[in-house]
Amino acid sequence: MKPIQMAFATLLVLAVPAFAQHHEGGGGGGQHQAAPSRGPAPTHAAAPQAAQPNRNYSDKAGHPNVPHVDSNKWVGHDTGRNDANYHMDQPYAHGRFTGGVGRGYTWHLGGGGPSRFWFNGWYWDVAAADMAFCDAWLWNSDDIVIYEDPDHPGWYLAYNVRLGTYVHVEYLGS
Repeated sequence: MKPIQMAFATLLVLAVPAFAQHHEGGGGGGQHQAAPSRGPAPTHAAAPQAAQPNRNYSDKAGHPNVPHVDSNKWVGHDTGRNDANYHMDQPYAHGRFTGGVGRGYTWHLGGGGPSRFWFNGWYWDVAAADMAFCDAWLWNSDDIVIYEDPDHPGWYLAYNVRLGTYVHVEYLGS
């Protein structure tokens, strides 16, 4: 093998780990947020609640006015199990996501948009009630972490590592 070909082959072998799908944390320096160590705790609302249409999610100065995570506190995930925006007649109709959830699994978005996006051959969509919360997402390059939603059967939470925000997503299968 010629020296140039050998150098190129070595470069390719060393570069492969950089493209791995599963990796710990957000990586990438200052532009990324640390992924939450855990998903939200179940909400124990005494009475059924519904999301307010003009709700303000900016809990502190400088925080985004969209659902976000602040030091493992899931701001905006407090409407309870009976929120009609996240009711599904057939939860997990396409099966459960088995690719890995939580901080140890960061996924690189591969394309699409809120109505249908994918990574690693798995397809998803964003809840209609959350469409406005992901308008700054980069659907072909952002990293996300998937968490189980303890209050809304059939839904998962997709946390955007770059923005520190999240939306409810439904797994559509592979």
